[in-house]
Amino acid sequence: MRWTTISFLLFLMACKTYTNTSNVNREQPMSTIDKKIDALLAKMTLTEKVGQMIQYNGFYDATGPQPRGGDAARKYEHLRSGKVGSMLNVRGVDQVRAVQEIAVEETRLGIPLIIGFDVIHGYETQSPIPLAEAASWDLDAIENSAKVAAAEAAAAGINWTFAPMVDITRDARWGRVMEGAGEDPYYGSLVAAARVKGFQGDDLAQPNTIAACAKHFAGYGWSESGREYNTVDVGTSTLYNMILPPFKAAKDAGVKTFMNSFNDLNGIPATGDEFLLRDILKGAWKFDGFVVSDWDSIGEMYEHGYAANDAEAAMFAANAGCDMDMESYTYVEHLENLVNEGKVNEAHIDEAVRRILRVKFELGLFDDPYKYCSKEREQTIIGHESHHEAVLDLAKKSIVLLKNERSLLPLKDNDSYLVIGQLAEDKTSPLGSWRLAAKDNTAVSVLEGIENVSGKPALFKKGVQLTTDKATFVYPVPINTTDRKDFAEAIKAAKNVDKVVMVLGEHGFQSGESRSRTRIGLPGLQQELLEEIYKVNKNIILVLMNGRPLTIDWAAEHVPSILETWHLGSQSGNAIAEVLFGKYNPSGKLPMSFPRHVGQVPIYYNQKRTGRPDQKDGNVFFSHYSDEENTALYPFGHGLSYTWFEYRNLRVEVLGKTEVKVTVDLQNMGGLDGEEVAQLYIRDVAASVIRPKKELKGFQKVFLKAGEAKKLEFTLTENELGFFDNRGNFKVEPGEFHLKVGGSSENGIWSGFHLD
Repeated sequence: MRWTTISFLLFLMACKTYTNTSNVNREQPMSTIDKKIDALLAKMTLTEKVGQMIQYNGFYDATGPQPRGGDAARKYEHLRSGKVGSMLNVRGVDQVRAVQEIAVEETRLGIPLIIGFDVIHGYETQSPIPLAEAASWDLDAIENSAKVAAAEAAAAGINWTFAPMVDITRDARWGRVMEGAGEDPYYGSLVAAARVKGFQGDDLAQPNTIAACAKHFAGYGWSESGREYNTVDVGTSTLYNMILPPFKAAKDAGVKTFMNSFNDLNGIPATGDEFLLRDILKGAWKFDGFVVSDWDSIGEMYEHGYAANDAEAAMFAANAGCDMDMESYTYVEHLENLVNEGKVNEAHIDEAVRRILRVKFELGLFDDPYKYCSKEREQTIIGHESHHEAVLDLAKKSIVLLKNERSLLPLKDNDSYLVIGQLAEDKTSPLGSWRLAAKDNTAVSVLEGIENVSGKPALFKKGVQLTTDKATFVYPVPINTTDRKDFAEAIKAAKNVDKVVMVLGEHGFQSGESRSRTRIGLPGLQQELLEEIYKVNKNIILVLMNGRPLTIDWAAEHVPSILETWHLGSQSGNAIAEVLFGKYNPSGKLPMSFPRHVGQVPIYYNQKRTGRPDQKDGNVFFSHYSDEENTALYPFGHGLSYTWFEYRNLRVEVLGKTEVKVTVDLQNMGGLDGEEVAQLYIRDVAASVIRPKKELKGFQKVFLKAGEAKKLEFTLTENELGFFDNRGNFKVEPGEFHLKVGGSSENGIWSGFHLD
């Protein structure tokens, strides 16, 4: 077999071999891997080097007959001749093994493929969408979610995910806000690191870990107007202090790959930006993994008006430091000629190949190219019961109680209630967007969850109660713009129950990539339905199911109880029902502000003060709208509980030039056990570069029994007290600081301190 020969050659070249793939990272220092890479690189032709820089989408049934004719046949020949280094969207042990066998057994050097897939918030077992996960403010649970996703993906033959997305996002019109951690760079950095650690674990060579990918580098979340693939125009202060920190955190957490973004930054497409890739990422940050383009982002430099043709696009990308081409064909068609013509230095090619090979060695693919191809693991790990337990735990923690007047929630045993809304019985939308490996119709619906938790029948025919006990009616009332045929019957039924649970929002594909919206209210006739039901029964519990912040100003004014449940994944209905019935006390907090009106967006809590921030002497000449407040409807960090918490005795002690100790007492003042996310914000009052009026710099999620009190302690260091200037230099400046600790970005108790 060819693999045996190549393994022996590598053994001779490196003078060391390892049979225990689980210990590759510990037993094989990087210098040894480098020796193996150098030895292999010395044997490679330029064609084979360029081949390692090519990633193809899955193009045929790998376990069936080989493709004949057309593009698929061409790709197949490239695979057989060593001109492919990676494939994406090939999944399942049988399929992965088939393409891996071609790379290993039929090519001259037998270099294994790295297999990529969009494992965004789960493989088959789906966790909440990433924005919902961030609402948990539970970094351990978020890390475990990525760990579960990695275990299932690895069992299906995959060893590389195109996640996490670490773009900071302020504009809810952009559909991909569902894929990130929200609007704050401090919190987003912690979530980025947690997800990287979850995917990659402590040892990348373990068979249940996969390589992670920090995307999209950089600025994608700042797309103008929230319109997908749009241009980005930001200043250096925003770039260094808001956009880049989560990427740096991912790098520091050991992420193995980065992905280019589609947008331009200051007039240069990110895929061809030497400043981003060579100066910052590979230079200042010393990133030693590899960079992959986003889908055809190299070729799209022509559409940007930056490259005159595909060959020039390939030249710009390779010279800038894009190591692997995802599906643009520009590298495979032009890169070798560009090197021969002297337009791309072969040293750039060698560098890119070294980076790609290093990740393959670290994954253990050279020790065992079929390590991810175990049928037994595929059959036993995917969908494991423990995975569903994990995603249920995170789903409950991700629910945010936005409002709860008159303690309408939780539902009481003697309540009669009506459930309205197509989403209540939907078993696919809760899986959310980016659920490529999940099977449709497999999520637990809200109605199923109600039945599971309450023990009462919840799945009946519309308008027919099948029990003498007080239980659930359901009126689907579909999301649409024309059909009101079920309104009358639902309105009639709503008159005769104590409470109405309305499950409204977006279906699973109304957010996500290329799902930008100019109107971010309730789609279709749902707002009209909500108002009609309110006319006959004001005891409404609004359960929102969505992938982005929505404009729900009418509901916030009129509806007494509102739950933000996002798209919670496979265990969605059970999680929602546990909160509805008080089996779980909601503890989530918003990672992204909800606007009062779409005209406010982008809206975010960490805004800068302007020269005219407030009204003075009754004049109108200050920064405001004439028809709406400046503030968010529900701000960053907001989230209620069935109990309530009190903060007191805030103390601040300056211990040195760059160290501040903060203590505060937190007490559960209600009659129920619960969790609170205590948040610490600071403001640097006067700085050489204007700082935001408040910035999150610490938080703790604390469980308190009814009546229990705890003293919380925070420590601020130079990492929290400093900022980047407009040249990217980090500094801590002396002066006055304001400090606040509380339950959201808007509420809390204030103090201050001075740094000398």
